[in-house]
Amino acid sequence: MAEEQGLDLVEISPNAKPPVCKILDYKKFLYEQKKREKAMKAKASKVTVKEIRFGPNTDDHDYDFKKKHAEKFLKEGSKLKAYVFFKGRSIVYKDKGEILLLKLASELEDLGKVEQMPKLEGKRMTMFIAPKKTK
Repeated sequence: MAEEQGLDLVEISPNAKPPVCKILDYKKFLYEQKKREKAMKAKASKVTVKEIRFGPNTDDHDYDFKKKHAEKFLKEGSKLKAYVFFKGRSIVYKDKGEILLLKLASELEDLGKVEQMPKLEGKRMTMFIAPKKTK
């Protein structure tokens, strides 16, 4: 029947009993399939991670400035990676760095939730904040 119409016999679902086949143009079928896959890929959300860097002795003005940027990133729907970088001997102020990150987390509580609490990795203390889902 397919040859009479100048079309192809395409197996749609090979695992079904009996297998499902359709008579259609195979090139057009492939084109439609690629189009569907591309549309599905476009709908998938891409997660971007924005970083904000602090020092253990970051001043209030600098902190507020960076906090505003953090708010903007979370409103955009990006994840936030806030970290305190310890240079040289400033590693002795680990507690200051942790307090700074926890303060940031508490002030951004309405925009995002903490995914990972502050954790020291080498010379940097890192914390992740994910945006809250908006309805």
